[in-house]
Amino acid sequence: MQPIHLLLALGVALIWGVNFVVIAWGLTELPPLLMAALRFLFAALPAFFLPRPKLSWPTMIAIAGALFVGHYAFLYPAMAVGMPPGLASIALQVQAFFTIAIAAVMLGERPGPRRIAGSAIAFLGLALIATTVGGDVTVAGFALTMAAAASWGTGNVLLRRAGGVDMLATITWLSVIPPLPLLAMSLVFEGPATIATSLAGVSWVGIGAVLYMAFLSTTFGFGVWGHLLKQYPAATVAPFSLLVPVFGMSSAALLVGERFGWQRLAGGALILVGLAFVAFRRRPPPVAADPA
Repeated sequence: MQPIHLLLALGVALIWGVNFVVIAWGLTELPPLLMAALRFLFAALPAFFLPRPKLSWPTMIAIAGALFVGHYAFLYPAMAVGMPPGLASIALQVQAFFTIAIAAVMLGERPGPRRIAGSAIAFLGLALIATTVGGDVTVAGFALTMAAAASWGTGNVLLRRAGGVDMLATITWLSVIPPLPLLAMSLVFEGPATIATSLAGVSWVGIGAVLYMAFLSTTFGFGVWGHLLKQYPAATVAPFSLLVPVFGMSSAALLVGERFGWQRLAGGALILVGLAFVAFRRRPPPVAADPA
């Protein structure tokens, strides 16, 4: 990999890792469902300049419903009710194993011994993390994070069924779909008064968080990731996604003072080992990485 591309891959992993802390900052000023709607409202703006991918609207709605609407309608509330950003960055990575399980059902793909071993190791790590529920991690926060991972895994499989598409254009046009359903959910669950009050009082912290998530994490991140996947084999690019939870946990410790006991550190290490079992193989299937 050329030095510039290596730096870009590391930069995207860093952006996606720090994104979890940015989400936590945004949640101090904006309710979670409204913040998700705003993220995709801004992320959809480049659609004015990019051609729509050759996908039917029903297909795009199904993909966006799982990959974006369901994913973030679970993740942001999870972090609001009890899932610290660093821990979220590692726990959410079980989406890779939900992807394997869902692909086995929907696509008939049979996981080999390596995938099965990696999944078993990762879920052992997840079980260790689950033992720390209490205090800064609530049952609701943990459960919603798992629902977000399952929704992300479903979206990955639906995106794979769509075939080879331009990543940047596809992600941008998929972003056109979530704002309305997420805003509708915000009106129902968060209420017009909360929405009006938060928008009236939002500071540069909330605005900056939304813009970071929309343009750096979504548009720039996926644009660069898609470019790298065109330049190099997936086996070369995919392992860089393993750095996302590393950057996520490190930035949470440095920027918001999050602390990790031995169970969480051991659980996170086991999840990373399980991911490595899946990522470092000869012919990895293309999986949409996103980290949040």
